[in-house]
Amino acid sequence: MEVRQLEIFRTLAGELNFTRTAEKVNTVQSNVTAQIRALEDELGAKLFDRLAKSVVLTDAGRRFLPYAEKALSTMDEGLRMVKSGSEPGGALLIGAPESLLTYRLPEILKRFQKKYPKVELQFRPYWDGSVIAEIETGRLDVAIVMTNTVEWPQVKSLKLSPERVLLLAEPDHPLTRKRAIRPEDLTGQTLLLTEAGCSYRVKFDRALTAANAKPANITEFSSVEAIKQCMMAGMGLGVLPEVVVTRELKAGQLVSLRWDGPELDIGTRVLWHKDKWMSPNIEAFLGVLRPREAANSQ
Repeated sequence: MEVRQLEIFRTLAGELNFTRTAEKVNTVQSNVTAQIRALEDELGAKLFDRLAKSVVLTDAGRRFLPYAEKALSTMDEGLRMVKSGSEPGGALLIGAPESLLTYRLPEILKRFQKKYPKVELQFRPYWDGSVIAEIETGRLDVAIVMTNTVEWPQVKSLKLSPERVLLLAEPDHPLTRKRAIRPEDLTGQTLLLTEAGCSYRVKFDRALTAANAKPANITEFSSVEAIKQCMMAGMGLGVLPEVVVTRELKAGQLVSLRWDGPELDIGTRVLWHKDKWMSPNIEAFLGVLRPREAANSQ
């Protein structure tokens, strides 16, 4: 089994198109076909079904993919270790939700790049639990997640400062006149929320369920910017971290309602795989976070 075969397999699994795969791996389509057939012969199983004009992974292909990704990631990691020695340099793959990536990380990353100019930072935003799979397969070196607890035995974590989460509205919303908002007060309201897998959304949903609150409508967004714009347009209430709306609160475009329900604040942590080699890049990144942000490591 050759590294080139695994690279072509991984690319084809993502593209599901022989022509685009050939372009991405800088070869001809016939070579992609030959390499995949050789890999299938060695494994004794079909990895792809060629159905008319479409290509799909077989069950064997889906089961083999994470192992191929892990093998390639381990090899890349080894190359980086040999090339970098003890000095931080090369790529560092970081996953973070949009809210932290846009509003919390820039100042930290500015300090990091000033101190370690040879490190190439690569960012991948995410919304849901797929981040753990990305860590396991080596697609991410570290990930910053919003969570109060670490429930994944395969990772280690560094605890960062928590994020305050607010219930928000535009200034003329009727609920701004109430001294306090209970979960049941949201019955009949229109809510503008992040997608269901979001950690603070989960806490908010639990509060509504416990109070038997029944909103008139819940609209989900994959972008916090879209939620802010829709709130300012008077389309409904939103739940977002304070760091995301600092500018709008100061400008009076949004107001924070006094939430009198279960706490919505959410912790933040940096995660990495427990078996991962702690490269100079990872150590340097954690070192930049620790002085101002870190409380405990576990």
